[in-house]
Amino acid sequence: MNQDAKHTVRVWDLPTRLFHWALVVLIIFLVITGLRGGDAMVWHFRFGYCVLSLLLFRILWGLVGGRWSRFTSFIYAPATVVAYLKGVGNPEDSVGHNPLGAGSVLAMLFFLLAQVGTGLFADDDISNSGPLAKFASNARVSLLTAYHKNYGKYILLLLVVLHIGAILYYLFKKKENLISAMVKGDKQLVHPVESARDNAASRFTALALFAGCAGAVAAMVKWAG
Repeated sequence: MNQDAKHTVRVWDLPTRLFHWALVVLIIFLVITGLRGGDAMVWHFRFGYCVLSLLLFRILWGLVGGRWSRFTSFIYAPATVVAYLKGVGNPEDSVGHNPLGAGSVLAMLFFLLAQVGTGLFADDDISNSGPLAKFASNARVSLLTAYHKNYGKYILLLLVVLHIGAILYYLFKKKENLISAMVKGDKQLVHPVESARDNAASRFTALALFAGCAGAVAAMVKWAG
């Protein structure tokens, strides 16, 4: 048997890929509008609502999505992380998010939720305030605004830099193009593994889930307004 034979495996389903790239674009727009301030803050909030919709979708998709997009495929025990660092881990641990990349992804999701969540309560004391600011005390609003405008954004900046650094490390040091897999969805693997479900039915399910999440966010904003 040819040990060098490659198997084409669908790792990232279309909904996961669209989520990833939409999030990248929205984060760029959020940074730009946040730095400009003023009238651009209207769009800053709108982009924030879009990010919240995407994050809620990703949480649900992490439960019912394609195999390698599910949380069960990349939440690892400490022993698995240690084995991976020693180079003696299970080959399947490198198919989707490997034990190190998984930590980065989970941290990114958590702090993005924290950022958009605190943004809902933020108030700049001038003309811009989150839709939920009026439901919290002044002290709580001040605390959440401080996190959103200072600590939170720097934590996310650090995570983004680490994420890009890891991608470049795998590209140039390990000769593994992670970007290509997130664009095309497939990886060429030596060991055959189960492909992620990525058919019309699963894509329709993803669309319905995202529509529900976006509708829920829109309803929250309307209710708070």
